[in-house]
Parts: sequence; C-alpha cells; structure tokens
Amino acid sequence: MGTHTTLDTMRQTRSILDGIRCADDLTIAASRDGGIRAVRLLAQAATDHGDQLTAIAAIHSLGQVFDESADDVLVSLLTHDSLFIREHTAWAFGARLPRFAALSGLLSMVVDGGFSGMIAQRTLEQWGSSVPEHVALALEGTLIGVQECGARARLVETMGLIAGRIPERLLRRVAVDAAEPDEVRAAAIAALGDQGPNEASIRIVSDLSQGSGVLADVARLALIDLTVPAYPRPPWSQGLTVAQLFLHADIDRELSQVGAGDNGGIATLLVRLGDALVSAGGSGSRSSSGSGAGGGSVERVLTLSRGSFAEALTSLSEVGSTLAEHAFATVPFLGEPVASVDAWPRRIATQRGIRRILRAAGTVDAIHLRMADIGTLAASTVARDLDIPIVFTVAPDPHSVIHSLDTSGTLTRANFGTVDETEHFWFRARLVQRLAADAAHTVLFPRPELRRDMRDLVGIDIEQHPERHSVIAEGIDLAVIERALADARLTAGPAGALAAPDVATSADGATSPTGAAALAELDELLATLPPSRRGLPLAVTVGRLHRVKGMAALVRAWAADADLRARCNLLILGGDLRDPSLDEKSQLDQMYAAVDPGDAAGEGLLLAGHRTNDTALHWLAAARYGRPGLAAPHGAYVCASMKEEFGIALLEAMATGLTVVAPNSGGPATYVEHEVTGFLVDTGDTAALAGGISAALDLAAGPAGPESADRAGEMVSRSFTIQAMAETLTRVYRDVADSNESGAYLVNVS
Repeated sequence: MGTHTTLDTMRQTRSILDGIRCADDLTIAASRDGGIRAVRLLAQAATDHGDQLTAIAAIHSLGQVFDESADDVLVSLLTHDSLFIREHTAWAFGARLPRFAALSGLLSMVVDGGFSGMIAQRTLEQWGSSVPEHVALALEGTLIGVQECGARARLVETMGLIAGRIPERLLRRVAVDAAEPDEVRAAAIAALGDQGPNEASIRIVSDLSQGSGVLADVARLALIDLTVPAYPRPPWSQGLTVAQLFLHADIDRELSQVGAGDNGGIATLLVRLGDALVSAGGSGSRSSSGSGAGGGSVERVLTLSRGSFAEALTSLSEVGSTLAEHAFATVPFLGEPVASVDAWPRRIATQRGIRRILRAAGTVDAIHLRMADIGTLAASTVARDLDIPIVFTVAPDPHSVIHSLDTSGTLTRANFGTVDETEHFWFRARLVQRLAADAAHTVLFPRPELRRDMRDLVGIDIEQHPERHSVIAEGIDLAVIERALADARLTAGPAGALAAPDVATSADGATSPTGAAALAELDELLATLPPSRRGLPLAVTVGRLHRVKGMAALVRAWAADADLRARCNLLILGGDLRDPSLDEKSQLDQMYAAVDPGDAAGEGLLLAGHRTNDTALHWLAAARYGRPGLAAPHGAYVCASMKEEFGIALLEAMATGLTVVAPNSGGPATYVEHEVTGFLVDTGDTAALAGGISAALDLAAGPAGPESADRAGEMVSRSFTIQAMAETLTRVYRDVADSNESGAYLVNVS
C-alpha cells in the first residue's frame, strides 16, 4: 500500500494498540514512496490534533523519508507548541543523518530536561559519532548561556557522550572549577571516566579522589572506570554468572524497604530468586553439557539496584569477588530517589553504573531484564556493547493499561499524545517490542489466554519460534512463610489454635525473635482500634501505594459498603507515610477523602506503611489465625490492582491459607480457583470488589474454610516455589550461555 492508503488504514484501526502496530506499515510505505507528496501527507497528519495517535506515527514515518523536504518539516516540528510532537520529532531525528538546523531545538530540549531531554540527548549522542566537532561546539555554545544548575549538568553530561579534544577540554575545566555547583562538577568528573584513559584526566580524578564528600566518591568511581580493566572469567569458575536488576528500589538482603515508593514485589522476588539460584548451584548439581561457562548451574548472581556513590564504591569489592554467592551491587545516582516514571533522564548515569558493575564482575553469562523502564533500556545497551545475552521477561505492559484505558474511553486518538507526554506509552511499547525481538530468550508469565494476549496486546506469536520462549511462573519462599504461620498460630489463642491444627510450631515451642517483634508491632497497631472494632477479622492488602495497585480504590469500596465496613477492619501495608512520594500522596489523599484522616482507626482503616517482608508475612498469618482480644481469625487478603501480571503478594497470602480476592485477568486468574480458594472480580467495579471481600470473609469463616486454606497452600507448594522457579530459569540461562559461547566460537574461527 502507498502512504495515502496506509494513512487511511491507520486512522481506521479498531484500537489504539492496533494503531501503534500499524505505524510500522506506515513507515514502510513512506520510506518506499518518498518524495514531496508523501512528505506533504505526513506533515498534514503530524499536526492533526484530532488524531494524535496518527500524528505520532506520521512523525516517525517522516524520519524514514530521506528527502530534504522531510528534514525541513521535522526541523519545524521541533518548535511545535505540543510537547509530544517535539518529543517524537527528536526521536525521529535519531534515525536520520545530522541536520545542523535541528541542533538548537534538540539542545533546548536537553536544557528543559525530563523524558524529552533524554530523547534529544540520545539523538545528539548518535549524531556525535559522525560529526563530533559540530555537536561539541553547539553544546559548548549553549552552555555559555545557561546558568541553571540542572540544565548545566545535563549539557555537561551530554558533552561527555562526544569524543574529541573539545569535550575533554571542557570536562576537565568544569571538573576542577570550584565555582560550579557540585551537580555540574559531578557530571563532568563522571564523564571523564568514560572518555578513555589519558594522563591529564587520570591526574585530575586522582587528585579529586583524595578529598571527601560526594565529589570525591564520584572521582573514585571515575578513576576505576579509567584505570581498571575488565576481568575475564577466572579459570577456576565452576558455574554461570547471571545478572538481574531493578533500579527503582532500595534492595537489601533483609528486604527492609519493601512497600515504600516503587519497592514492590519485584524487590522481594529478586532477593529470594538470587538466593535460590546460588543455593541450587551450590548443592552440587552440575550439567555435563556445561563448557566454557564452567558448568550447568548458577554459581554467582548479581542483583543491581540504586544507591549512593559511596555504596557503589563499596559494592564493587563484593561484585569483583570470584566466590560463589549472591552479590548486591549499586548503580549510583546523585540526589534523592525518584519514581520510575521520572527516572528516564538518568539514562547515562544508569548505563555507566551498570557497565562498571558488569566489567568488575568478569564474564557475565546472561542478564535477565524485566519491565519497560530506564534500567532495562540502559542495561540492554550495555549488554549489547559487552556481548552479554539478554533474557527478557515479556509482559503486556504498558499494553494492558493502554487496552484498559482505550476500552473505558479514557484514552482516545484525540488525547493519546497528551497522555503519552506523561506515560510514555509509545516509547515503552516500542522498547518491549525491540527487546522481545532481540533477546536470546524470552520468559512469559502464565495467563489464561497467553497466546491470544501476547498476539493481540504485544504483537508476538509465541508459537512461531517456541524454542525462544518459556512460560515460567514466579515463586515464593515457603520456608519463611512456614515460620510465620508457626509463630502466628502459637500466639493466636484458642480460636486460632482451632483454625489449623496441621500447622507445625517451632521445634522448641517458642516464637522466633523476629516473629515476636513482628506480632508485637501488629498488636500495637490493632490496639489503636476502638473496643467496638477489636473483635473483627482483618481484610489485608500488601503493596505499593500506587494507582495501578488500586489501594485508594480498595478503601473507597470498603468505606462505601456499610455492611462490609461493619464486619471487618481494613489493614494496608505499604507506602512511605512519613515522606510520601507524589504517587503515594495522591493515593493517601484519595483514601482520606473516603475516610476521616483524623479518625481512620476509629472507622476501621489501619495504614501501617511499608514493613519488611518477614513482618508482612507474619501479619498475613495473623490475619488468618487472629490476635487475642484484638482481631478475630478468618481474615481475607485483597488485591485490588488494575492489572497484576502475576502477583507475589497474592501467592504469599494463599500460602498462609488466606482466602483471596484478585483481579479476574492476568496471572491471578491462572491460579486462584474462583469460589474455592478465592474470588476473581472486576477490580475496577467498586460494588464487585466489595462483594468479593464479603464473599471471601464468608468462605474463610464457613465450614469450607479449612479445606479452602489447605487447597490454596497445597497449590502454592506444588507449583509456585522459588526453588522451582530457580531450577527452570537455570536451564534457560545455561542454554542461553551455551548458545552464545557457540556463536562466539564460530565468529572467532571464521
């Protein structure tokens, strides 16, 4: 089809997701047609505010029409009033030869910062490889007229992406200029570490590293980047080295920050999974097929998350160790943590930190990426540079959200671009598409209609190359849950003791120290309830205070149903209540609109904030068995998420024997037996959500309650342990490493 016909098809697609996929056809048609007429048609479509979806597709198609008139149109769009048009134009320019008339527009976007600044910075980086002097001179000229600290830091950081004497001279000058703000100097110092070793740069960062404070920490890391070579695999290595990351969490061995900010179930999963992978590797199981990778088991796991420059420096010694272990490494950022949606401008710092860790680790056999976020974007770039194969967990995200908002009428062709300015739907969907195509292996979550959903939502036919895909369920650590159950039952009193006589207590009949502390915290919180509400069971939820998790929607559903509110108290674990992020504050404000914030406990709403994973599990167990004089047994667990790709917290709740309420789509629908172990509901329907909670409480307290609890626990122990997940992933990692090594051998001998 020609450009005109394909544009008509694009405008008539049935859904927004169909439109995003149709954009590829438009690009092909436009690049094939070329010429003034195609440019004119695309230019008209690009400025059609009545169809912002087609406008974005037209901009990217213009980027593939190699005609001077297309350049002229794109240059004019860089100064358009609409941010989404400027943003996608900057992106489209990245696929074209450098156009000097576009430099000022791109540099203005870098100065303004945000996601658009990151996009413009990527294009300037690409152009810098072919015309470095022109880009460097433009950057230098722009820097002269910019005084704002953040903008100067972004320009200096961008200069660090360009090779040549002009960037080196400027970076050295800024690095030692005491009149410059620390943020700007830090950008220059870190960039010197990327410029390659030379005597002048090494001398500067060496001198700066002798000081104290954050600049000295940045300089010490830059000195490592300049002088420490990448290490090969030790000859005595006996297994695989695998990296995994999630940069929007403060991940530690104790999982102390789970539930705050973006610290959700993924943080719990990575810690438990890393431990399980190396534990299985250390058990003596070795594959006879292992070759240069040293064996078939996982010997080392590197879990990367965010932190300070000092923490990054300290973690390198652990990363560089050749001992078999689960090591934690830090990708450092200047300033306070930011939410994942706001982290895109940290692309360069993220790439730099990931590269440093992977080089320090020696040979890494595979890196497992999840989610369409800045960590995945940066890590995929580094993995490509270092020839590390990627295993990518593909989930229909943001596709499920786009589909849901499209179906509800909230997201339309007329407002797609405006919404995309905040949500970055187009970029994230394209990132998933690219990684799914390029990954050495993809991992999929179980879903009721997996093939259909992946085809319709993501555009992937998993049966076309089945050898490249594995369906792997996530898992949980049952040993931790069993301890929590024993502690909760031991201290529950007569009512709890009768609830599940099959659960073993600890060997010496005493509560564990961590369990005693966790249950004491819960009792203290429950004591804030008025006496009239202390005999009620608990409806519990665990997770981040984020709109996708539906926490505010859950409070509204519970508060709006007088009968439900009268029969249970609502306990929410998650969120930083003392210093909430913007997302957390938004959820709290909505909760307090439904329940009086001055007397939330009096009405039965208990906001506990984030707790350690161990504490959360003890509280789930306590919801099942009750707390003497404070809470009745036979509580329920509620997941009110808009979408839930799998649901670690749900599995943990089911393992404790709680009856659950869960979304009727995505992963939970594959393991929650409706009306048997829980209730699958439309979580977007307030009445349905409240009805599901009432039904769950009835089932838990009824004659079928014990059987339901046993069935849920058996299901989890049979199919969803972290050990089973680790075993399956080990086979995937081994196959990927062997395939990569075979490919490298063929290249070397050719």
